[in-house]
Amino acid sequence: MRDFLIIGHKALTSGNFSLNDMPGAAGRMDILCRCTSAALFLSHDMRRDVQVHLLLLGEPNPQKIVRFDGENLRYLSPDERSSGSLIKKALEKEVGDMEVKSTPGVWVRHGGLGTLLDEFVEKGRKIVYLREDGEDIRNVVSSLDDAVFIMGDHNGVTEEEEKLIMDAGATVVNVGPLSLHSEHCVTLINNELDRTITGE
Repeated sequence: MRDFLIIGHKALTSGNFSLNDMPGAAGRMDILCRCTSAALFLSHDMRRDVQVHLLLLGEPNPQKIVRFDGENLRYLSPDERSSGSLIKKALEKEVGDMEVKSTPGVWVRHGGLGTLLDEFVEKGRKIVYLREDGEDIRNVVSSLDDAVFIMGDHNGVTEEEEKLIMDAGATVVNVGPLSLHSEHCVTLINNELDRTITGE
């Protein structure tokens, strides 16, 4: 299993947004949509062993988690509007601390970063934090086949979030010498892990 956790600090937590203005009114929801597509899609296929956890921290109800499960996912196309539409439908659900199914392969609940980290640690998952000054992923990729990869949106992560991540025992890695968009990092991570699986 391969998991990606993307933190959206301004991402709206209600379904009251237009798919025509995801960068603006929806709080950079476009970034989360692109990361979702980068994590899940192959050419003419989908990665069934990948899950994407979108942590939405914007108004009006901060700390919601939308989870895309590649194994059971339906109705998703590679474009931003498609993933945005599924997120919008999920956010229209009445939710508590337990997951609620929105559409096939998409789940939503209340919860924060600490909640997710505790769950991953309890399951024995390796936590990997993407940061520019981290270890080159190519030096450690062979140990990351069952990892959870955490990254922020265009604003990175806060000091408080970073402390939670590091306290969870995270390994800090980078995917190259330059600062990249989050969705590009996701693509590169998938590629590095694919190369270890195929032996290339």
